[in-house]
Amino acid sequence: MLCFAASAISVGIRHARCSASVKSGFVASSVWLVIGACLVGPVDAGRLAWTLLAFFLAVGIGAHALDELHGRPLRTSIPDRTLIAAAVFGIGGAAAIGVIGISRIGVGLAVFIVVGVALAVGYNLELLGGRLHSDLMFALAWGAFPVLTGYYAQHERLELAAVAAAIFATFLSNAQRQLSTPARALRRKTEHVEGTIERSDGTMIEIDQAVLLEPLERALRALSWATVLLALTLVLARLHPWP
Repeated sequence: MLCFAASAISVGIRHARCSASVKSGFVASSVWLVIGACLVGPVDAGRLAWTLLAFFLAVGIGAHALDELHGRPLRTSIPDRTLIAAAVFGIGGAAAIGVIGISRIGVGLAVFIVVGVALAVGYNLELLGGRLHSDLMFALAWGAFPVLTGYYAQHERLELAAVAAAIFATFLSNAQRQLSTPARALRRKTEHVEGTIERSDGTMIEIDQAVLLEPLERALRALSWATVLLALTLVLARLHPWP
């Protein structure tokens, strides 16, 4: 069992080193989870830590192992059986944490466990003919779902504030998706870019891959930092022992 877990964690680390999008996917879902958990107080730091651990296992290891298993987008040489082991360990471990949590949070948590497993497997393996691998499903899975999960795990119910925050997360995650998709295509699927931009004043600007990527990546970084700072603000508001 220890070898199995070590192998799975190793896959997660090796996979994360191959692409910033892998790390940003887990970070984004974790940030949205924290935002959902801290929308209202009080916040149980222990519950928040366990929920973050479950997301690390499911998204940081399991989902990304399935993503690489399906089509090899990062072109790694990790064996299929190792990726499958990582996926089982990650998603299974997250589900196990959820099952244990039912005894404290309630049976409603079971819905989040089932939906979470379905999203992790269905999205990354592109089940149902790829209909689960759309921009909308990305925004729902990595934006709205973590917000709702974080809120429910803390407060054992869903309220209008959580739904509103989930809608906000969906729109912002979709905006990030619209930027990351062309950026990923430039990094992974483009061999050569050539051309020029002629300004109205006659200035000529040479176009290459870096020129096209720069505004996309700067916008993605700005959006990422904005959501991180929002999460940090809520954490400080809910957990900091102000006098």
